[in-house]
Amino acid sequence: AKGCKVISICNVVGSSIARESDGVIYTNAGPEIGVASTKAYTAQLTAFYLFTIYYARLKGDLSAADAAKMVAQLERLPDLIEIILKGKESIAALAKKYQAAPSALYLGRKFNYPTALEGALKTKEISYMHAEGYAAGEMKHGPIALISKDMPIICLAPKGDTYDKMVSNIREVGARAGRIIAVATEGDKDIAGIAEDVMYVPEVPEEFSPVVNVIPLQLLAYYFARERGCDIDKPRNLAKSVTVE
Repeated sequence: AKGCKVISICNVVGSSIARESDGVIYTNAGPEIGVASTKAYTAQLTAFYLFTIYYARLKGDLSAADAAKMVAQLERLPDLIEIILKGKESIAALAKKYQAAPSALYLGRKFNYPTALEGALKTKEISYMHAEGYAAGEMKHGPIALISKDMPIICLAPKGDTYDKMVSNIREVGARAGRIIAVATEGDKDIAGIAEDVMYVPEVPEEFSPVVNVIPLQLLAYYFARERGCDIDKPRNLAKSVTVE
């Protein structure tokens, strides 16, 4: 209404959002059967990466060679996700172990703070377990008071710039008897010494790690819901389309 150009990331061709926008990046993820969207999240995140790379090229902030390297990393992601999916039974076992917990806390830093939010959101949406996602650096400003021997704390600790700080956060959680489930890079032997359980993910550049790291969190939410007898595809009180403001 104010004359700004609007670009939308959208899955459905011809939808109301697409019609209202000046430009659309279609994710083409296919129909989402369940209300709690998982593949759409991954597709939208990938669309943001592609848009950012393209925009940086237009502005001259990214060389063609560096852009090609980034795109090559994106093209690897489906194979890395497949590796995680093949190990889903170990995640199912974790869900069985922790499904009776009244609440869960998800902690992440930098690129993976939004990943923690997504993990908590999916847990709330489909398993009805209370869950909160927090920036790990803010843990001591409130959430640390909630930590107890009954609470699983899911900590995103992939190799990267924030790894040492996340390890420090994990140690603080451990000192307060929190039940630590770490998401860590394959081959990280140190993390097993400070976490009760570990969900390993393949190594990937840190800026692209959210696409990989979110998969075990989405699977964990799925298996939490299954263990708790919830209708996974049709969570209570949620709808595919929101028609009220």
